[in-house]
Amino acid sequence: MAAAVRLRRRLLLAVPWRWRCSPCRGGAACPSAGQIRAAFLRFFEERHGHRRLPSAPVRPRGDPRLLFVNAGMNQFKPIFLGTVHPRSELAQHRRVVNSQKCVRAGGKHNDLEDVGRDTYHHTFFEMLGNWSFGDYFKEEACSMAWELLTEVYEIPRDRLYVTYFGGDPSLGLSADEECRDVWLRLGVPASHVLPFSLKDNFWEMGDTGPCGPCTEIHYDHVGGGRNAAALVNQGNPDVVEIWNLVFMQYSREVEGNLLPLPQHHVDTGMGLERLVTVLQNKRSNYDTDLFTPILDAIHKGCRAPRYQGLVGDADVGHVNMAYRVVADHVRTLCVCITDGIYPGFSGAELVLRRILRRAVRFCSEVLQAPPGLLASLVPTVVEVLGDAYPELTRNANQIKDIINENEAAFLSSLERGRRIIERTVQQMEPSTNFPAEVAWSLYGSLGFPLDLIDLMLEEKGISLDSAAFNELALEDAKRKAGGPQAGQPGSTNTQLDVHSLAQLQSSSVPATDDSPKYAYTLGQHGQYEFSPCQATVLMLYRDQSLQKEVGAGQRCGVILDRTNFYAEQGGQDSDQGYMIRLGQQDVLFPVESVHLCGGYVIHEVTAVETLRVGDQVQLFVDEAQRLACMTNHTATHLLNFALRHVLGDSTEQRGSHVTAERLRFDFDTKGHVTVEQLQQVEQVVQDLIKKNEVVHMAEVPLTLARRVRGLRAVDEGYPDPVRIVSLGVPVENVLTCDSKAAMQTSVELCCGTHLLQTGSVEDLAIISERQLVRGISRVIAVTGGQAKEAREVGQCLAMEVDSVSLRMQQRITSIPEMQNLSKEVGQLTQVVTSTVIPQWQRKELQTILKALQRTANTAIKKLELQQAEKKAQILLAKYCNQPVIIDTVPADSLSILMKVVNQLCDKSPGTSVLLLSPQASGEVLCACQVSKNCLPTFSAADWAVAVCTQMEGKAGGSPIVAKGSGNAKGMQGALTTALEFAQSKL
Repeated sequence: MAAAVRLRRRLLLAVPWRWRCSPCRGGAACPSAGQIRAAFLRFFEERHGHRRLPSAPVRPRGDPRLLFVNAGMNQFKPIFLGTVHPRSELAQHRRVVNSQKCVRAGGKHNDLEDVGRDTYHHTFFEMLGNWSFGDYFKEEACSMAWELLTEVYEIPRDRLYVTYFGGDPSLGLSADEECRDVWLRLGVPASHVLPFSLKDNFWEMGDTGPCGPCTEIHYDHVGGGRNAAALVNQGNPDVVEIWNLVFMQYSREVEGNLLPLPQHHVDTGMGLERLVTVLQNKRSNYDTDLFTPILDAIHKGCRAPRYQGLVGDADVGHVNMAYRVVADHVRTLCVCITDGIYPGFSGAELVLRRILRRAVRFCSEVLQAPPGLLASLVPTVVEVLGDAYPELTRNANQIKDIINENEAAFLSSLERGRRIIERTVQQMEPSTNFPAEVAWSLYGSLGFPLDLIDLMLEEKGISLDSAAFNELALEDAKRKAGGPQAGQPGSTNTQLDVHSLAQLQSSSVPATDDSPKYAYTLGQHGQYEFSPCQATVLMLYRDQSLQKEVGAGQRCGVILDRTNFYAEQGGQDSDQGYMIRLGQQDVLFPVESVHLCGGYVIHEVTAVETLRVGDQVQLFVDEAQRLACMTNHTATHLLNFALRHVLGDSTEQRGSHVTAERLRFDFDTKGHVTVEQLQQVEQVVQDLIKKNEVVHMAEVPLTLARRVRGLRAVDEGYPDPVRIVSLGVPVENVLTCDSKAAMQTSVELCCGTHLLQTGSVEDLAIISERQLVRGISRVIAVTGGQAKEAREVGQCLAMEVDSVSLRMQQRITSIPEMQNLSKEVGQLTQVVTSTVIPQWQRKELQTILKALQRTANTAIKKLELQQAEKKAQILLAKYCNQPVIIDTVPADSLSILMKVVNQLCDKSPGTSVLLLSPQASGEVLCACQVSKNCLPTFSAADWAVAVCTQMEGKAGGSPIVAKGSGNAKGMQGALTTALEFAQSKL
């Protein structure tokens, strides 16, 4: 025991290079998960010269195809694809190591519905990885991995098995004997080096793109000198994969063939959870110290027995499954919310909503926990993961708030869903499947995860009609699906592929000089002057190949030595315009869109005549479109500054999009932005516009830019040097040591095109503000003439609302007149909601109109009551103390007729009343009420049905009150029927 304590103390004092794994039996000598993670990072950083990078957020950056970051390599895709900007920091990496936060829930990699059913699936996990970008390859990668596992972690060699790619004749790929021989040279016995097929040992990023053979390292939990080679890759829980080393050496083309990559890369991934299970001598990930503190906290907060690790039929009541679900899901919730993904209604937000609801259901129904258990686990998750990911500690309170709010919303839906299932089951025929339509409604409307529906049905011994459900899901997907919009990246064949990029670079084709896009000036009269740009065609690109010539009518990408066109990036739309060949002024080649790829600017053009490499061309941007984008981009910076000024410095940009028509800006917020705050933001922007501040722009080294106080976080997506845009303060002043200038004005890193003075914005109006999800708001704004027009329309609508308000204050005694006024309020409300006006004004007018609608409804009800009371008095005098009143009365609506009946019965409790009211349209309204003294013999519903049937109409209601309508031709007969029916029941 003393030796174990000494080892534990050594582990705490410094991250060790060695510890023994096999003696660990849960005692003090077990290395903690934190120590295991740190040892991995230090091994590659200190011993093998890797650069240690922080984990990227789990919200993918610039990859709309991914819901979540689901592998360590996601942030390095631009390197693998060859699209990384050559001057960016990312392009400088050669060997890298990190521990990446990953989420696999939704999309291609989806473990959500398996979580809890076994002891190893997770939605959130940590991926330990090391990468080589054109540096080392198979020999070094395998050697480092073997050294770490056997010498640092001291895993017994006889428990490790390695696999390699055994070849695929159909693809013309031979076995990866190079990899096999590396392992044999490292001393791995031949009986532990195993070949496998394409399915197991060939890794692909997607249907197309970089791919290559991989080698996996597997661990035998049983050991004892046995040979477990036959159990590798057989799904046996005793022999598990712990590390995958991918050798990217091919690219799969659209046609399906494989071509060698110009540069070889290494991408490795080892799940921390599995590694910790091995080094702590556990058989379940949930038995390691990554989960046991959370499981203990769950037990303290619920009424269920302690977690025992049971699965399948042994897990009676799914209690242990519930423990695993909640422990896994609360980790996922903490990480996602911290990284800006909140439970919502589409994409990743929708998936997270389902994860949260799945956890809440298990907390509530299986663990019998009170509301709030899920949020109470957040501090424990922070304690387990906070040292590795300090952003969790900073956001702990926000995480708890969001979980609690969403839990409260779902608990009411859960109860409603349970009732729906109960009622549907009761109405079902025996031995039938649960209706797919009902399940789809639960799934789509109430946000029930599909596996929860299955589980709730399973508990009742019935199953879902899965085929019909899948058909509904397919129909919904088809409805929502839309092809890529014309002109968007990926929608044409002008996107450079990795081989063409490599060919351009190997042919020494220089990257495009796009600095002329910033070459514009202000003329004497305040107009912007854009200089045309002369350039040479360096290469043409069509059908995924570089070409020297493109014929008339063909769509292609044109690569020039220089350009004044702005390529879509930084949230700003690309320029449009045209180019002409020198000497051919009458032949225009329209430029439809512009993209940037690996430092080359690709102009998307449909050739009207043959275009050749070497042609001299002159470029002309669409000046109106460019100026509109410049205006809106500068306005975006003004808006960002104003939002921070009004809402606080913690307000962070979450995204933006600038087009010629409008600008969109997403930002962090703690709640809905108020009317007053919207007005203040607009006022701050207008003040800056009036000051007509000079917009200063300059390129500076990235290291200098990082020193600017108040500048939002600099990530490695920016090329070096970076471009700084500063409003009113020269860039050199912003860069001065200890300068606070950046905290008092708008200073941002930005590659976009901007106005030279803020006065050209003229005006800005925020025309929309809404919360995308909790914590993130989106505003849409317009500038210049559009903003002025929005204000003018807003003023006109405000005058109309004032007019209605004044008329509402007048003494109106006519019900039709008040009803018309109420209808006018409703129509005006729709116009205010849908018209482009300032959002603060929209909110103000909506508040006024809502109050006017309430006033109108109250006035109508009051007038109807007054009218009903007068009619009731006349009828009471006519039928004094009679047990039944049957008559016709004039009434403008069924509502008034019903009120007359109510008044009569209130004033004469022993009387049953049925009234008919003929209308000018030929319809007859019917309302009746039966005295409680006559129940149950006498039913109002039956009375109304009998009468309205006589008039060829319909009726319905309760035993006490009913109403209906019919045709005037049968009214006299209906009165007779009413009397006869009443006499038969009394």
